[in-house]
Amino acid sequence: MKILCIFLTVVFTASCGPSVSQKKTKEDLERKRECYLVRGACKTSCNSWEYIYNYCSTEPCCVVREYQKPLIKPIMTSSYR
Repeated sequence: MKILCIFLTVVFTASCGPSVSQKKTKEDLERKRECYLVRGACKTSCNSWEYIYNYCSTEPCCVVREYQKPLIKPIMTSSYR
């Protein structure tokens, strides 16, 4: 009977899993890591040249927008063939 109680105690505690606070801290760390992978930073507010990628716990992940060169189309005239 004593062995049965010990077995049930072990099974019950193992089936509960990690507490909510541990899950939340793990999720926060994953979000911060994902933010750093896209070359972002967790700040309190983003500038106008940055966009919000996702949220690191409460503050946004600010990522700098990439500069795109304007496309220059060649000018073709009818006199030059």
